[in-house]
Amino acid sequence: MPDHSKVYTKQTEMYDQMISKQPSMLEVIEEIAPVNGIDVIDMGAGSGRLTTVLAPHVNSILALDSSAEMLRIIDEKLTARESSNFNTRVADHRDLPAENNSADLVVAGWSICYLGSSNVENNVQNIETVMAEIMRVLRPNGTVIIFETMGTGFETPNPPDFLKEYYSLLENKYGFSHKWIRADYQFDSLEQADELTRFFFGDELADRVVRENLVTVPECAGVWWLKKES
Repeated sequence: MPDHSKVYTKQTEMYDQMISKQPSMLEVIEEIAPVNGIDVIDMGAGSGRLTTVLAPHVNSILALDSSAEMLRIIDEKLTARESSNFNTRVADHRDLPAENNSADLVVAGWSICYLGSSNVENNVQNIETVMAEIMRVLRPNGTVIIFETMGTGFETPNPPDFLKEYYSLLENKYGFSHKWIRADYQFDSLEQADELTRFFFGDELADRVVRENLVTVPECAGVWWLKKES
């Protein structure tokens, strides 16, 4: 597999191109929590997959990521739109640079997994710390929505083994509701599908993309959500 830490610091433009081939998650978010006029924190915002679709509707949005290079892309995108209701900060999920009770909605897209993977030391403690931070910054009756992979290249959920413990914790320890959705990549050409899947997911998937002529690459995503009690 490619080194994702390198992707998030050195190959940000290519990463942004890849995720642009997936559908917007705005409708999925709004089915769980209305977004008009609220204050939002986007954890692990990356190049703005969620930040940029939420920004036109919310009162304010704070985009957090461990990569300053990713946040630079958000700054460029939203500045070009003349948006003034956003801020970006380099941050760790375990120490959010936000005041207590400052957000109506916290979203985290495909990022907490890097702390919750069973391949990571102290993964269970990591998740406990992250959940405490989320609850600290959420206002009473606020909502947290987490997106994670349920399998790339699969038409039905097939989550990686190293994330199953994390997903179980969300549902069974922390009480999150859960569903899965399709978030397929719709590439412009087979050549682009080959290039971008090989870049992020590695040779095995990319070889299958070429072999099966997959301009549309199936992706299953998990959605977990929890409302903070008043």
